[in-house]
Amino acid sequence: MSAVTTDSPTGPVGPAPMAPPNVSPLRTAHQGLQLAWRSVLKVKANPEEVLGLILQPIMFVTLFVFVFGQAMMGDWQAYRDFLMPGIIAQSVIFATLGTGFSLSQDVEKGIFDRFRSLPIARSAPLVGAILGDLVRYTITVVMVLVVGLAIGFRPEGGALGVIAAGALILLFAFALCWMSAFVGMIVRTPMSVQAFGMIMMFPLTFGSSAFVAPESMPSWLQTVAVNNPVSHVVDAMRGLMLDGDVAGPVLWTLGWTAIITAVFFPLAAWAYRRRT
Repeated sequence: MSAVTTDSPTGPVGPAPMAPPNVSPLRTAHQGLQLAWRSVLKVKANPEEVLGLILQPIMFVTLFVFVFGQAMMGDWQAYRDFLMPGIIAQSVIFATLGTGFSLSQDVEKGIFDRFRSLPIARSAPLVGAILGDLVRYTITVVMVLVVGLAIGFRPEGGALGVIAAGALILLFAFALCWMSAFVGMIVRTPMSVQAFGMIMMFPLTFGSSAFVAPESMPSWLQTVAVNNPVSHVVDAMRGLMLDGDVAGPVLWTLGWTAIITAVFFPLAAWAYRRRT
């Protein structure tokens, strides 16, 4: 079928955008995986980004363990064990801001306008970008663990507990990516994504059990921390990595993951269609 051109007062301006095809969920997932490879190649083509993924965990672990450890618990080794799941969660959660930033850049550069001319599902570029970003988050998890092991962290939950904790934070990050994607689609510039993202992520991470036990907080903040979804995922990771309570925090984390995805996936898809 030949392309349909649109006319303007000055003449033809090129092919009109194709109507979105009716694509099955399975086909959409396949297309998303194909576009995810594009995101992975972007990481490979930017060694500076890989360097940042390596250096940031070293900086976070070093600063929090050795600067705050003695003051927090009187023993930096004890604080190291308490902190490691929280540092992994914080590093991955902050990394999800890159999803919205990258999507906003692609829209600004017109890359998503090219996707509109392809016979693919409208949500496939979003799915592909987020699945590709999960590779970046996996690198972050591995690097934090490597730094932790280098300074003496020995998870009592063993390899299976560590793998389960890593899978859980990546699943939670997948949900947060849709929130980041929604922000990336509704703000005008990539820099605005960073600003709005920090406003959201700082209260979520620092107002949780990631760095201190909620019992040590003021009563009003305890209520916030106990009901914070980040507290649930960090508590679940502690249980898995340090052989503690697991069932309740894991169920809460899975529930929050489902809720966040159910809310922000359609919002991100709607904002993407509206923006492009």
